[in-house]
Amino acid sequence: MLAFQKNKSPLFYGVLSLPATAMGFALSVQIAALSWLLTTKFNLNVYEIGLVWAAGPLTGIFGQILIGGLSDKSWFWGGRRRPFIVIGGVLASLSLLALPQIGVISAAMGFETVVGIALIVVVTLDFSINVGFNPTRSIIADVTDEGPERTKSYMWMQTISGLLGVGAYAIGAIWGNMVLIYVGVLGVFLMACMPPLFIKEPRDIATVEEKASNKSWIELLISIRPLWGFLSYGLYAIGLKILGIEVDNFYAEIVFGALSVILIAQTLLKKTDENDTAGMGQFQKVLAAHSFSWIGIQTTFVYIVFYINQYFPALTADDTSRVIPLIFLVLNAVGALVPVLVLWPLSHRFGKIKTHAAALLIMAAGYLAAYFFGGQLITIYFLMALIGIGWGSIVSLPFVIVSQKVDGKQMGMFMGLFNLSVVLPQLAVSLGVAALVSQFDDKGSIWMISAVAILLSAIAWLSVEDDKQTITSEEPLPAGGGH
Repeated sequence: MLAFQKNKSPLFYGVLSLPATAMGFALSVQIAALSWLLTTKFNLNVYEIGLVWAAGPLTGIFGQILIGGLSDKSWFWGGRRRPFIVIGGVLASLSLLALPQIGVISAAMGFETVVGIALIVVVTLDFSINVGFNPTRSIIADVTDEGPERTKSYMWMQTISGLLGVGAYAIGAIWGNMVLIYVGVLGVFLMACMPPLFIKEPRDIATVEEKASNKSWIELLISIRPLWGFLSYGLYAIGLKILGIEVDNFYAEIVFGALSVILIAQTLLKKTDENDTAGMGQFQKVLAAHSFSWIGIQTTFVYIVFYINQYFPALTADDTSRVIPLIFLVLNAVGALVPVLVLWPLSHRFGKIKTHAAALLIMAAGYLAAYFFGGQLITIYFLMALIGIGWGSIVSLPFVIVSQKVDGKQMGMFMGLFNLSVVLPQLAVSLGVAALVSQFDDKGSIWMISAVAILLSAIAWLSVEDDKQTITSEEPLPAGGGH
């Protein structure tokens, strides 16, 4: 073990944060460039872009749980998390390199449209990010002590990741998205592949009892009961796409939306069961509350390009390629600074749950203001700073909360399950919200959709207990779900 890790020096926290930063950087490039690339270079419509974006959540559904579980039980190349971080970094770099070449690859393979190749490239990129993201977060819990030290680690992870994410958007805003993509290729490779070589992982945590590693897919499915509505809709919508069936009404969206609300409400309203020694009830409440957050933020990520095109028609394609990164630069700048400077001290005084809920309320207010008062870019930039307070909390505090509620021996698997509260709502946004946005004449409606979702998330988080109850590997996953 190197001295900087043994002494827990600031350099250690910085190096420990870089692999997660690499995956966040790759995601920043995707957020800034993908929708712009597909609309301005390849003329895809809102449905086609939604389908391409849906590829990411689909890979996340299986990738994060699978890779998380494998990393819990594996040991090679001198670590559990290290191999998957390096592999994910290499694949993510190559996928970013392929993004600008989608048209060339499609033409070389004789395809009439670029949608198919775009799906393949984005699936590979998202799977790569999913391969790396789970281990980069799990390794932080592996090498830090529970409590203030771990909270500090996740806060610094978001600060460093956010600041370099700001750098990514700055590159896009100044030099354009094409330059951003190529910088991302090199940056993701270096930040993902080099730092894990200097971090020593504790091998003893990897010794998971056999009975703890034999959770069936049925048990895992039961554990994510609050998310069944999102999962069902995703399967339905993807099935229609595969079969080429077009539906001109929103009955299915209404039904699956109602199902999601019912399942989430049942989970949140359920009182703490004294017999729930595994703490799964609280974990399910975290899944339910966090899912609303990602409906809100993903709607912004995917569809803001249509808002910009409608409200600022004088902007050229090149102008738009700089405006969108600048918007996300402001969002991430605040999101990077808030965790360490504001959220960390407040969470120690008022608790992580109340602090997170308050940050989300501020975020919802920012979205509402964008809906009613947006119309000038300077206003959007200012409100993105306000929204960034909630964004900084979304990508930091929930990971601390989850890491303190689950068994460290199965951190990878439970982080993978937790990630479903991100990817399943993302899938609903990519497929369901796309249909809504396409029907609205006013693309400013994306702000209202985001505001309502974030507000519901803030309310839902208040039902989660702010304690250190843990899910133990010795306890089976419950067979009852939310009743």
